[in-house]
Amino acid sequence: MTIWLVVLLIMNSGLRYFFIFITNLLGQSVIKDLRVRVFNHISNLRLRYFDQTPIGTATTRTINDVETINNVFSEGLINIIADLLTIFTVIGIMLYQDWKLALICLSTLPLIIYATYVFKESIKKSYQKVRTQVTRINSFLQEHISGMQVVQMFTAEEREMKKFKVLNEDHKQANIDAIWAYSIFFPVVEIITAIALALLVWFGSAQVLNHGLGIGVLIAFIMYLNMLFRPLRMLADKFNTIQMGMVAAERVFKVLDTDYTIEDKGELSADAIKGKVEFDHVWFAYDGINNVISDLSFELKEGESLAVVGATGAGKSSIINILNRFYPIQKGSIRVDDIPVEDYELASLRKNIGLVLQDVFLFSGSVYDNITLNNNAISLDEVIAASKKVGAHEFIQKLPGAYDYKVMERGATLSVGQRQLIAFIRALVYNPRILILDEATSSVDTESEILIQKATEELVKERTSIVIAHRLSTIQNADKIMVLEKGKVMEAGTHEELLNLGGYYRELHDMQFSKNKVA
Repeated sequence: MTIWLVVLLIMNSGLRYFFIFITNLLGQSVIKDLRVRVFNHISNLRLRYFDQTPIGTATTRTINDVETINNVFSEGLINIIADLLTIFTVIGIMLYQDWKLALICLSTLPLIIYATYVFKESIKKSYQKVRTQVTRINSFLQEHISGMQVVQMFTAEEREMKKFKVLNEDHKQANIDAIWAYSIFFPVVEIITAIALALLVWFGSAQVLNHGLGIGVLIAFIMYLNMLFRPLRMLADKFNTIQMGMVAAERVFKVLDTDYTIEDKGELSADAIKGKVEFDHVWFAYDGINNVISDLSFELKEGESLAVVGATGAGKSSIINILNRFYPIQKGSIRVDDIPVEDYELASLRKNIGLVLQDVFLFSGSVYDNITLNNNAISLDEVIAASKKVGAHEFIQKLPGAYDYKVMERGATLSVGQRQLIAFIRALVYNPRILILDEATSSVDTESEILIQKATEELVKERTSIVIAHRLSTIQNADKIMVLEKGKVMEAGTHEELLNLGGYYRELHDMQFSKNKVA
């Protein structure tokens, strides 16, 4: 018997190792695939989704909620099946040995079931609050850490700390509510177990005294009782693990079910486009209601340059957003080489439109990685050639490690002008047929502006270009200048034509150049 017990113990340990390893492997495999799927889906959502959803919320869905789903596989579902098998096996053995004692032991089962149901409902509400508070904390932290410079600039640390304390207190309270439910449930289960044991001893001892039951059977039933109530007690906790996973899964699948992607039904490649751009009676509103572009029409031939000016909110940047198909238009048509942009493959279209924004975003990594965006098809020689055209090669060479210099998050270790130059190289190295500059020189110093301006003048000769600028000195040589106001074209023509018109452009020109003279 001792040898068999040792063998069974070794088998039990081996099977338990195998069970724990397999369940955790299953959980990690599932969440790996799910996390990739969520990230891939988020990457293809319209920018409107990110306009309305805090980044911290998307981060929580991709990391925290997906990790919670892992617990369903590693700690929940499989364990529940194992516990249920244990329960039914023990009940079967008890009924086989003595059905009367078995019924006595099971008489308290309805109390356990009711207590478990109450516990389950209470925990579900608590964990819904916990997940909500985790999302709020992540959103708050992401936003405030990103904007820490503004917080410190206006000495708002104390005020923001008070806000965080409130969020943290709400999170603590949500967890305390869950702990309170546990602190009530487990003592209740212990009491019910004690009642079942008392009934067993009372009824079983009478049977033993009357010689209707062996003492060994009674002792065995006491052991069976412990084997029965232990998995019952754990089942409630496992059901809550599943509930947490279900709450998290509901949030994750809500993101996956978000049908907020740009339709990509085009089959044409944009690699051979020449660069003709045409807007034909285009209407656009970010929210689908309040138009920021109204009945806009213009044509830009291959190799021509168009400058767009206007007050803030006139719709200048919106032209870029809808040309790149970041947002869908409501009415009208946008054509490239006389073909609607919807007919092009989305990735191919965007690859052939170079875009330099005013607010440059750089990722953690080397300068080379930030320029190529990890595109192995772009060689270092191509990057250096583009850098020389922009005039940025010299400053990059002076960085420690040159093109291998590690850029911190958002390019914090580089100046605004240097970040802008890297963004300019990033656009040029893809050799786009259409080049768009959205206030690309507004944040750089005079020296960097001169470098970019010289490179721009050389590069736009072979490309169709759209330049959005407040500084009129940077657009005087454009083939066409378009003045926007509330999404409508107010004036259009060359620099000289618009000056002679004596309208808004003339006013803006005189105002800027008179300030320069005063300065």
